Amino acid sequence: MYAIIKTGGKQYRVAVGDVIDVELLSSDVGAKVEFAEVLFANDGSHTHMGQPSIANFLVHGEVLGQVSGEKVTSLKYKRSHNQCRKWGHRQKYTRVKITGIDSKSQKKEK
Repeated sequence: MYAIIKTGGKQYRVAVGDVIDVELLSSDVGAKVEFAEVLFANDGSHTHMGQPSIANFLVHGEVLGQVSGEKVTSLKYKRSHNQCRKWGHRQKYTRVKITGIDSKSQKKEK
């Protein structure tokens, strides 16, 4: 089973056991997180599509930690003025392990 979720303005294709880096979340290491904005879900035999999201699906995850992305450098150069300015940036991400994909209605039946 896999699903497509939306968080931080980006979309991710996830399955149980996947580890993804999402935009920085305000959660501690080991905390449980839920992604309620599920756009698409497929369990092999049934396909669920949302318009824009599926109302009764949740994706559960566990925060593994905070990580930094790769360094992005920029350079501004004016040759006639003998000016050079270089700067860099490293984006912070939250690493999340996907622990489950389920329907809210299935969870209430248990």
